[in-house]
Formats: sequence, C-alpha cells, structure tokens
Amino acid sequence: MAIQKTFGIIKPDAVRKKVAGNIISKIEDSGLSVVAIKKLHLTKAQAQAFYAVHKEKGFYNELVDFMISGPVFVMVLEGNEAITAWRTLMGATNPSNAADGTLRKLFASSVQENAVHGSDAPETAAQEIKFFFADTDIISA
Repeated sequence: MAIQKTFGIIKPDAVRKKVAGNIISKIEDSGLSVVAIKKLHLTKAQAQAFYAVHKEKGFYNELVDFMISGPVFVMVLEGNEAITAWRTLMGATNPSNAADGTLRKLFASSVQENAVHGSDAPETAAQEIKFFFADTDIISA
C-alpha cells in the first residue's frame, strides 16, 4: 500500500447544513488523516480557475455559482491509497446512486449539491493541493 495525499472540498451545501464536522469525523474514522485544512469563501475568479477543466461543459456556470454561494473547507488528506479511499468514502456523484454509508448518500441533496469534492488521480491531486496550499501548510500525521 502506498501513502498518498489527495485533495478534498466540503462544499457550501454541507457547510450550510452544519455537517462539516461529521464529514471530518468520517474521514478520520476511515483511516485518512487531515494534514491541512482551511475554511474560505471562494471568489468567482478562484472557482472559475479551479473548475476550468469543466469550462466547456453545460454545467460550468452553475457549478461556479454554487461553489461561491457560501464557505467551503478545502483539505489535504493523507493515507494508504488516499485517492481511492477518499473517492470511495465520497460515493457516487449522484447521491441516489451512492452506496449506503458514503458521504454523498448521507449528506448530499442532488448531483449538484453533493456535499464533497475529491481529486480523481495523482496528477489532479497535486494540482488541486497546490491551488490552495503551500508545502509549509501541510503537516503530515
């Protein structure tokens, strides 16, 4: 097993519902460690830059508007096969298709308001971590 870092966001809908603490507890209970975390309110420019990969997709503007609708928690998670572990814990994008016990099954309302975001590959994780964190912000467990 390889120790990895991955990136996650607790999205505005979950912060509004006051379930961020529950999500962090489930992250830690899963064996992952939160090695960096910030609460912030994304600007439109930040959200547009972060989600630029989706710019040509029909949901891009809606996604940007949602992500700037309230505060978020951005996090660096670390653990064995962290990318796969975090994506498994998150569950399917559509909460109605998510497995029981996953974060999206427990806390998401819809495909758009789906509580959390996670990197899908090592390269993406590295880019997304650098978007929000300096190396000195990350304190491994």
